[in-house]
Amino acid sequence: MPVPTAGHTTESLTTWLAERIALYLKRRPAEIDPDVPLAEYGLDSVAALSLCGDIEDDFDLVIEPTAAWDYPTVHALADHLVAELAAQDGGA
Repeated sequence: MPVPTAGHTTESLTTWLAERIALYLKRRPAEIDPDVPLAEYGLDSVAALSLCGDIEDDFDLVIEPTAAWDYPTVHALADHLVAELAAQDGGA
């Protein structure tokens, strides 16, 4: 069941993304700096695709599989997701 989209902030999505990325990279979320490019942590295309799938499942939001490269840090990706969720809510 998707997470309700209303009320998501860059901060809440940054936390969600850091937790999810830490899981893929077998690290603790506290080790994921939201301003460090994900590629520097060794995030590969398989993990990036899995992350996109999780975003689609949890937020009912379809994003491009290249999003992790287009928005290369947790903060950049969180900002993008906030904008996408706002657009989706406005267009519903």
